[in-house]
Amino acid sequence: MATAKVLTGAKVVLPTGTVTDGRVIVDGTKIAGVAPDGAETVDLTGHWVVPGFVDMHNHGGGGASFTSGAIDEILTGVRTHQQHGTTTAVASFVTGDMDFLVQRAGLLSELAEHGEIAGIHFEGPFISPCRKGAHDETLLRDPDPAEVRKLIDAARGQAKMVTLATERPGGIDSVRLLAEHGIIAAIGHTDATYEQTVEAIDAGATVATHLFNAMPGLGHRDPGPIAALLEDDRITVELINDGTHLHPAALELAFHHKGADKVAFITDAMDAAGFGDGRYMLGPLEVEVKDSVARLVEGGSIAGSTLTLDRAFKRAVTIDKLPVEDVVRAISANPAQLLGLYDKVGSLEPGKDADLVVLDAEFEVKGVLRKGEWLVQP
Repeated sequence: MATAKVLTGAKVVLPTGTVTDGRVIVDGTKIAGVAPDGAETVDLTGHWVVPGFVDMHNHGGGGASFTSGAIDEILTGVRTHQQHGTTTAVASFVTGDMDFLVQRAGLLSELAEHGEIAGIHFEGPFISPCRKGAHDETLLRDPDPAEVRKLIDAARGQAKMVTLATERPGGIDSVRLLAEHGIIAAIGHTDATYEQTVEAIDAGATVATHLFNAMPGLGHRDPGPIAALLEDDRITVELINDGTHLHPAALELAFHHKGADKVAFITDAMDAAGFGDGRYMLGPLEVEVKDSVARLVEGGSIAGSTLTLDRAFKRAVTIDKLPVEDVVRAISANPAQLLGLYDKVGSLEPGKDADLVVLDAEFEVKGVLRKGEWLVQP
């Protein structure tokens, strides 16, 4: 049972800015405005306290896959990321056979209903074979709204996002369907032109799936999707800040054009996150992880990441030189808002879930609190 506690002495990142020598009051599972009698004091002098991380695009970790693992394996993956500060995670699927995805959606919807995960993201099968990345081309299909609806229904209200190649037949109608149901339509694994991307945004798309990756590059005569996604304030761009998926200049370009309020750091993690090098399966495809970089055995395409969000946070501050407050927005507040969860998570405010991360001066995780319980004791 969660006990009342007062965290003192740290730099606390609030929506209004950073408070030096701040304090956070936890009463049961919630952040409170007033300390109850008998609350335990936890001295965190020399540390940072930031909101728990929110990962809206994550395929697994700890050796476990969200696409194909059993329930206990999925929970192993969730717990692995929690140890690295991700207190809220959406389970992402890679492309699979439709009947298989329907079955998996039903299974994972139960975990979402019990609060273990924050919902389901279908990354495929409605993507372009030209930009398939680490997806099985034989299982790809055009985004028929009837089939999109089939996956939504299978998820029993827990579908949070669907990645689409919106230029494919049925793409625009599928975007409209998702928008009508309050589900994020994400443009990704796409070969769209600039004009086709604008059309998808006008139809209701709101997210760019791992911007720059699995889409045409930015051209000066044929700007492609990247220019459209960067220039439109209705789009939030996902970024994989692992030093492999993006050059630092690409990350800087995204922040410059979007601003900190329209960027979401994600992991796009696969089984090897928090686990180690070796051979893994990503859906039906074999992946080799070497020096923490995951690539398909056949063809060598990058196959997701081995990233955890604490590493993305540290890199953003220490290498990319982003303000801590901007990183907190990108790693907590923005994804929480997109997922419709900002009333519960994403910032340190009274009444919200007591989800937070304690970082030392070098931005290493020293404590993780989820719903008032220490998962990592500072």
